[in-house]
Amino acid sequence: MSGQSITDRITAAQHSVTGSAVSKTVCKATTHEIMGPKKKHLDYLIHCTNEMNVNIPQLADSLFERTTNTSWVVVFKSLITTHHLMVYGNERFVQYLASRNTLFNLSNFLDKSGLQGYDMSTFIRRYSRYLNEKAVSYRQVAFDFTKVKRGVDGVMRTMNTEKLLKTIPIIQNQMDALLDFNVNANELTNGVINAAFMLLFKDSIRLFAAYNEGIINLLEKYFDMKKTQCKEGLDIYKKFLTRMTRISEFLKVAEQVGIDRGDIPDLSQAPSSLLEALEQHLASLEGKKVKDSTAASRASTLSNAVSSLASTGMSFTKVDEREKQAALEEEQARLKALKEQRLKELSKRPSFATTDTSPISTTGGTINTAPAIDLFSTPSCSNGAVKMESDLFDLQSTFQPAVQSASSGLPVATAWAGYSSPQPPPQPPAGLQVDFESVFGAKATGSNSLNAEG
Repeated sequence: MSGQSITDRITAAQHSVTGSAVSKTVCKATTHEIMGPKKKHLDYLIHCTNEMNVNIPQLADSLFERTTNTSWVVVFKSLITTHHLMVYGNERFVQYLASRNTLFNLSNFLDKSGLQGYDMSTFIRRYSRYLNEKAVSYRQVAFDFTKVKRGVDGVMRTMNTEKLLKTIPIIQNQMDALLDFNVNANELTNGVINAAFMLLFKDSIRLFAAYNEGIINLLEKYFDMKKTQCKEGLDIYKKFLTRMTRISEFLKVAEQVGIDRGDIPDLSQAPSSLLEALEQHLASLEGKKVKDSTAASRASTLSNAVSSLASTGMSFTKVDEREKQAALEEEQARLKALKEQRLKELSKRPSFATTDTSPISTTGGTINTAPAIDLFSTPSCSNGAVKMESDLFDLQSTFQPAVQSASSGLPVATAWAGYSSPQPPPQPPAGLQVDFESVFGAKATGSNSLNAEG
């Protein structure tokens, strides 16, 4: 199956008729084409999450509706689109997902249309579980671990002991759900699952970076904790070591499928002596007999461990900075391409330069710049215009007697382009002689001679 199906086109056309651009774009991003959602559609939906007049619940519901499809391609791409918006969209999109009681109910999803459908259904079930856990984590801590501020003054490094012991297990649950995707390089066989893996890869880096900083904070506080807190802390640290092994395997898969080595962080494990020191400290709090250890040796072990974990954190930071730089360069390239396209469009527009055959050109090749007369404009009130208008009306009374003919019987046009009924020519007052020769050049001495010639 390749290309958009007839169903895809009909669904998109239906949303075009209803005028829902968001729903139409969701359909275009989640077609039956076996490829990841197109960037232009994802960019448009990201833009929608930043627009205050866009209904976020409607956008989310459109994505949820697409996951009810029977095709693994449509469902998988719907999950990818949702994940993409959670990572790159406005935070209010994640907030809405976190406010819902249920998200994706795909634990029993199975596409029986073919062998590939069976294989991909397994990853759809795992992927949907991770997205659900990601939303639940946000609901519990009110922030996204993958976007949290890191560093010495970061969120995970500045938490107090009580809050830290409650927060780290939440990261562990989300990390477990991500690593349970459990894909190997041979199973990344199409553009759909590859797009999902890339999003999971980026989440794994940021999520583990926050996890790592939480552990550093935990170790720095461990020897000052109460007995119950130390017990919790030791259990958290042991689970951290297990997950560090699993994340290393996950990153190896990323390297095998061609992700640049510079985009993969280096993981430095704390020395094994640290775990022994933590266990001995807890045993001493419980009243058990342990080997004697000086405060200096304990401090040295802790310092080495924190230093190793901090170097891992620096590796994550470098990867983040590299990704940001790549995104910035991509944006600059896109803007440059748009600028060049705009310049080409402007250069293709018809030129208004005149030629020798142009109606507005002159013999000397110069352009007459005199303003054109607008025949339909309202007459201005300048002195010249008023004088011209009054002269025309003066001429009307002068010419009217001469052009009218009593014998023609035709109506005569008035100054307003109307027509009046035939009227006999007005007779000049007695004793008044009109000089028609000076007006028309005719040889006449009076009105009687004009009538005789006519």
